[in-house]
Amino acid sequence: MKYKFLDIPFLPKEDVLAVIIDGRTPQILTNKLKNMSIHIVKTPFCKELYDAISYHPDILLHPVDGKDFVVAPNVYEILKEPLKKLGLNVIKGETFLLRNYPENIAYNIARVSNFAIHNLKYTDKVTLKLLEKSGVEFIHVKQGYSKCSICVVSEKAIITSDRGIAKKVEKYGIETLLISPGYIDLPGLSYGFIGGISGFIGKNKLAFSGHLRNHPDYERILDFLSNQQVEPVFLDDKKPIDIGSIIPFLEMAY
Repeated sequence: MKYKFLDIPFLPKEDVLAVIIDGRTPQILTNKLKNMSIHIVKTPFCKELYDAISYHPDILLHPVDGKDFVVAPNVYEILKEPLKKLGLNVIKGETFLLRNYPENIAYNIARVSNFAIHNLKYTDKVTLKLLEKSGVEFIHVKQGYSKCSICVVSEKAIITSDRGIAKKVEKYGIETLLISPGYIDLPGLSYGFIGGISGFIGKNKLAFSGHLRNHPDYERILDFLSNQQVEPVFLDDKKPIDIGSIIPFLEMAY
């Protein structure tokens, strides 16, 4: 079996056959993904983080491109071999994650088209250099939980409940749907975030960890996705739970 890598993180051009998800992801979600013939890599527990985000992939690692993955030193030794076996170049980050903000956000970088969106004061230096080398343009925002806060819809569109992010990225020509915060579960905290419940599982197929019908902006979200020619895939009929994003990272070509 050979592997052909995705050119752009989070935006597959064809069907996705592998994703990284929270190691505690409910069985109903993993079963749905497996039934779609999607290979699953589960993240390990990171004891240095608070429990709510201790398995979140968008906290523990960052896909610089389709080949290079930067992983936090906390879990590097655990994730190194499973990811290398799938053909990825696994790189140890410099920043050791600690429990509290902002010491837990170094890898939580949102990627939209050729932009990397993050609070650049706290971005892991190894990741930053790799992004610079790949020609990515940076957008500095105050919100350090950038990937958590941003649902990437297309190369030119996002959904977020963060007004600061929305205001900033629109200056770069990124169309933004600003929604109400909340209505997403994150055990241990008041609520989760739209980026943490979503991720592409195929070309123009955006998966959500639960159904958004009870979100006050549900119809607006559906309209926005439709306008971007993106199909929502609800993996569960219950209220969505923040699982730290669904991160697609490769295609398998036979």
